[in-house]
Amino acid sequence: MGLGAFKRSLWVFHLNTGSCNGCDIEIIAALTPRYDVERFGIKLVGSPRHADVLLITGPVTRMMKDRLLRVYNQTPDPKVVVVVGNCGATGGVFYESYNLEGPVDRLIPVDIYVPGCPPRPEAIIDAIAKAWAKLEAMEAKK
Repeated sequence: MGLGAFKRSLWVFHLNTGSCNGCDIEIIAALTPRYDVERFGIKLVGSPRHADVLLITGPVTRMMKDRLLRVYNQTPDPKVVVVVGNCGATGGVFYESYNLEGPVDRLIPVDIYVPGCPPRPEAIIDAIAKAWAKLEAMEAKK
């Protein structure tokens, strides 16, 4: 993973839009000493206003639709949206549920998908590395 033009830490904001928490547990696993993404300069932040990457888990429920749009709009440009798990990408096992607004890409543009139910921490780390490369390319275009 070359750093190139994007030579700062990558700050990630995680938002659960209605998942079963399986993906959330795998994201937490990526932060533990076994995988330790912070050694690469990747860290979770508590506010979307400080984030470079939105890490979204779960299908979008009716209750979370407005919150998702608000968080997306609060995240400064350039930003990358990463959807973790099958539910966020397609609705997964909750597909066509009465309470869903649908997968994430019906509401906001998605840059990277991480398939799986739940995906492995290695796949999540790989997606964040791809987000880093995408941000690098955006910075180079400026």
